[in-house]
Amino acid sequence: MNINIGDYAVPLIFAVVCLFGLIKRTDVFGEFVRGVEEGLGTVKDIFPSLMALVVSVGMFRACGGVELLTEWFRPVTEFLGFPPECTPLVILRPFSGSGSVALFESILGSEGADSFAGRVASVMLGSSETTFYTIAVYFAATKVKKIRYALAAALVGDLCGWLLSGWAVRLLLGT
Repeated sequence: MNINIGDYAVPLIFAVVCLFGLIKRTDVFGEFVRGVEEGLGTVKDIFPSLMALVVSVGMFRACGGVELLTEWFRPVTEFLGFPPECTPLVILRPFSGSGSVALFESILGSEGADSFAGRVASVMLGSSETTFYTIAVYFAATKVKKIRYALAAALVGDLCGWLLSGWAVRLLLGT
């Protein structure tokens, strides 16, 4: 008989929380309901920013903006030795996590996981963030309005991750 402790993690945590609530004489259900109310308030605060971001990214992809920017950046990426197949990932990653994962899968499907482009895409995906999504969600939730320094720092970090991903793959894997 094979017992996987992971199958029992959630029920065990639930039981411990209920037991702790009983010992402390806390209304566990009432606290749960208050937490849900607070969570719905947060959703109400961040939903407009999140929806605007999702719709904007969808429109940008649908109108061919990603392909246009990819062609514009092709001379620069080729000069830097960066695979042009990964340029759409560079453009989309700061805006959309699911969109960038879909692009990543298409790069792996067309170029192969062991190709230079596949390896660079893998490193890029692991070393960059969905910057605008993160800022939209967290700053809307905390009601922070002045984001310019945080945005600049995050985009510089993304730029370093993108540039160094190609160089690191070439240096460490010799492709």
